[in-house]
Amino acid sequence: MWKIFNTVLSNIDNLIWGLPLMALILTGGIFLSIRLRFLQIKRLPLALKWVFHNEKNDNGEISSFAALMTALSATIGTGNIVGVATAVVAGGPGALFWMIFAAFFGIATKYSEAFLAVRFRDFDPKTGQTLGGPFYYIEKGMGSRFKWLAKLFAFFGVCVGLFGIGTFSQVNSIVSAVNNFFNPNNISNVHLKGIGSYSTVTVISSIILASLVALVVIGGLQRISKVASFVVPFMAVLYIVLTVIILILNIKALPSAFGQIISGAFNPRAVTGGAVGSVFVAMQKGIARGIFSNEAGLGSAPIAAATAQTKEPVRQGLVSMTGTFIDTIVICNMTGLSIVLTGAWKIPGLEGVAVTTYAFKHALPFSHQISAFLLMICLIFFAFTTILGWSFYSERCLSYLTGGKKTALNIFRWLYIIAVFIGPYMTVKAVWTIADIFNGCMAIPNMIALFALSSITAHETKKFFDEKKHLTAE
Repeated sequence: MWKIFNTVLSNIDNLIWGLPLMALILTGGIFLSIRLRFLQIKRLPLALKWVFHNEKNDNGEISSFAALMTALSATIGTGNIVGVATAVVAGGPGALFWMIFAAFFGIATKYSEAFLAVRFRDFDPKTGQTLGGPFYYIEKGMGSRFKWLAKLFAFFGVCVGLFGIGTFSQVNSIVSAVNNFFNPNNISNVHLKGIGSYSTVTVISSIILASLVALVVIGGLQRISKVASFVVPFMAVLYIVLTVIILILNIKALPSAFGQIISGAFNPRAVTGGAVGSVFVAMQKGIARGIFSNEAGLGSAPIAAATAQTKEPVRQGLVSMTGTFIDTIVICNMTGLSIVLTGAWKIPGLEGVAVTTYAFKHALPFSHQISAFLLMICLIFFAFTTILGWSFYSERCLSYLTGGKKTALNIFRWLYIIAVFIGPYMTVKAVWTIADIFNGCMAIPNMIALFALSSITAHETKKFFDEKKHLTAE
């Protein structure tokens, strides 16, 4: 019975995360790029400048920078380390090309999401909260008759946070990384009655992690944004520095690595020697990884963007779109290059985080133990901030569904903390597959709205820059 159930879920998952959804998101990115006159090229320098120039005395709950860091806390996760490795191993070096390809157009998608989030947001005078995100621009932008679509998005958002990206997958990644470093042979174990036998490190890690998450999540958006504003820049800089060291030490091999990436994108067999399949596989793995990593099109980041203290939707759109640039074109690209340079993707038997660990161990000028420790620290921070970011996303989705009832939100926060605590002990395949399905389902109503409201996005963006021509010179 369970075998049939798991098979059905796997088929649904493959259908949702297959060619149709990837085509919808990628086509949306290309369409929006054209309508916005490729602002991801022309306006990126201005966007990067505005990241550190917050507006003051404007509506919103947190600064534009804090809103971006909150969004990045959710997008920069284990996918930047584990997901990239999985894509390159399965699709060859060419997958990295298609990952960047998807991210380039995803920047325009992310801009549109954030623009619409600020453009159609509301304010609750009772709570002082900023209410915004896909559910609001669907309802207010497309009309009240589409409120069912907005609620559908919000429902999927709650499920993804509680059962998917926000809890189980991230917690497992953290605990596995810690256990593999401190207790790789599982010598010390604790027997939990009715549950099973687990590593002592796993049990202790789950308690500490749940406690830390509780301290932050109970404090709401203000505390999450403060933690994100400190941790995200720190973890991103640390990881980028480590990968830059790898690139510098292997600089002579860079031309060859770029050659493998370009050749592998259009003729994988020429690079892999037939070990990896067709161009379609390279495209599928790379594009899927790019979309999953930066979440452009999924509708998560605009929930954070809507809380920014700004009166200009265009400005916040530009600030938010740098998230895709930082997440995929910088961080994922650095991971991929490190893996290709060291040949880690070709080592038999290695998969997931083991591939990136191999690259770090053999390329960094430190001992294998120190290199593995540094990667573990990065993985922990990446996963921890994703847990925090998604607690906020899913809470705002629930707030929309329940009309902001405090009782429901308080119960949800504790359920979220409990999910974090039990995450290391969750091994049921169906739970992971269901979470993946909900995650993909978020994108469908969001992309419908982005297409439907693209005229507003394009028109008001053009109007903004026409009225402020001096920005072109900045």
